[in-house]
Amino acid sequence: MSRPRVVIVGGGAAGFFAAIVCAEARPDASVVLLEKSAQVLAKVRISGGGRCNVTHACFEPRELTARYPRGGQALLGCFHAFQPRDTVAWFAARGVPLKTEDDGRMFPATNTSETIVECLRRSAQEAGVELRLNQAPPAATRAPGGGFDLALAGGGARHCERLLLATGGCRAAAAGELAVALGHTLEPPVPSLFTFHLGVPWLRALSGITLPAVEVSLAGFPRRETGPLLITHSGVSGPAVLRLSAWSARWLAEHGYQAMLRLNWLPGPAAGALDRELDARRKSQPARLVVNSPLAPLPARLWEGLVLAAGVPRDTRWANLSSAARHELARYLQAGEMPVTGKTLNQEEFVTCGGVRLSEVNFKTMESRICPGLHFAGELLDLDGLTGGFNFQAAWTTGWLAGRAMAAHGQGG
Repeated sequence: MSRPRVVIVGGGAAGFFAAIVCAEARPDASVVLLEKSAQVLAKVRISGGGRCNVTHACFEPRELTARYPRGGQALLGCFHAFQPRDTVAWFAARGVPLKTEDDGRMFPATNTSETIVECLRRSAQEAGVELRLNQAPPAATRAPGGGFDLALAGGGARHCERLLLATGGCRAAAAGELAVALGHTLEPPVPSLFTFHLGVPWLRALSGITLPAVEVSLAGFPRRETGPLLITHSGVSGPAVLRLSAWSARWLAEHGYQAMLRLNWLPGPAAGALDRELDARRKSQPARLVVNSPLAPLPARLWEGLVLAAGVPRDTRWANLSSAARHELARYLQAGEMPVTGKTLNQEEFVTCGGVRLSEVNFKTMESRICPGLHFAGELLDLDGLTGGFNFQAAWTTGWLAGRAMAAHGQGG
């Protein structure tokens, strides 16, 4: 029997991992990885501020799927086959232990992404993966006798029995052209994981302030997120905002990134309790100016801005704060709205919502239901996770399943 030929298009996390898994499981196969640029694993190298957030310490598959705004249900069975615990074991077996931080994110113990990049490159080389840089096939067709014929950049062609597309998120239509040419449908790509521009000049002037816990939601969208929030020169960012942007990615795109952001700056106390706390200030500090009496943990400058935005004049003392004004201040602190006027992509994550339609893929093998012999992995699929290592875990998992399935093809024949 001739040597099986496998071609993987895309040298990111998913494609690289699939190539290693396939080559290790099938030493007699020819496994070729084609990367369009001069560098592989670029996103791995820069992620997590250069530390690489490899995965997340969430080891229960159903709980894990709740971190995926799109594709969670499809990934459930996948995570029973290969989940974060398996990722940790895979890297540990190759001399790369991972450490868990307080928020559950997992990084290499060395604290540098180069450790992960070097591990993957070394594993690929030892497994016999043939790496071809600056080689993005402009076209792929089904061969008359089975398999695929690929046109290569700069001329030439290559034939393979198994083809894996792992070209990353469809930020441009070109990223999905091979999948479409082979019969697949792309869900329209839109950005995910981005920060909000707010049309509130006084808030943007407080750039750099971080809050430990703020609840954020969008008027008209049925989801709330609570977590750290960072005020930026253009609006707000931080984990709470990034999670909300991921869940509302398509909804916000449909609304032209124009919406009302509702912020609960003090998510701990109930509305009635906050009103009573403000009333207690009126009794205990009657002569103090309201703008000079911040409630913890709100910084003084932010408190001042919120008080003024709630309609309380700057010279108002607690003794002179009417019941109506007090109620309005409590309401604004916990349900004040600010206009979203646009977005800024989180350049470190590069995550998109959209891609190859999930119903067209068998998630046991990551093989196409439309085009036999064609497999998919990673963000080219219409699945995306929250920030915190979940997108890399989806890449490792789908890459592992695709690599194993391609290796198993034709064995014993």
